[in-house]
Amino acid sequence: MAQTPSRALTRECIAAAALRVLEREGLAGLSMRKVAAEVGAQAASLYWHVRNKEEILDLLGDAVIADAELPPRTGDWREEYLEYGRRYRALLLAKRDAAKVVAGRLSTGPRVLAVLEDQLDRLRAAGFTDADAAMASYLLSAYVQGFVLQEQSPLSAAEAAGAGRGQAARAAGDVFRALPAEDYPNLVALADDLVDPDMDTRFEFGLQRIADGLAALLG
Repeated sequence: MAQTPSRALTRECIAAAALRVLEREGLAGLSMRKVAAEVGAQAASLYWHVRNKEEILDLLGDAVIADAELPPRTGDWREEYLEYGRRYRALLLAKRDAAKVVAGRLSTGPRVLAVLEDQLDRLRAAGFTDADAAMASYLLSAYVQGFVLQEQSPLSAAEAAGAGRGQAARAAGDVFRALPAEDYPNLVALADDLVDPDMDTRFEFGLQRIADGLAALLG
């Protein structure tokens, strides 16, 4: 007898289960079998709702945005844009491997669509052309996702082995300062500037410079 899909099993409950597996085991530990076990079903049952792991990742791309809070509308497009970036970064940092899930993936789930619609509405209202508004939205996502991916990757073998990020950065600074100045004058002179700023400072610098560039389009 042919199997029939479980009435209790939905794409929403699969997404929620996948999010729990992701939080517990990371993206490397995510599999159809583990998601099925999380909902108390056989892996075959999932295939009525998702064809493969890639479709689960599409669902996850929307699920990780579930807690997103839209910035208040202040009438200042720049501040709203900056706040969008800050909130998106905080959201990705709050969920294990969330940046790995969403990076490069365009989910068309309802939560992502709602955020995109709101973002584009603000940018068009600010006076950006349709093409520039679309590119500005893409640029923000790409910057935040890429920054968080770097932020969550080990800075060096020392950090991967258990050293703190600050300790690994200081060790790199010591290497820069010890270089022969005649061969590496800039690395020696800028050693502190290269390794001292914390990630919040680095993120804000890049975010502000993106906004500067966008502001020039309105000029």
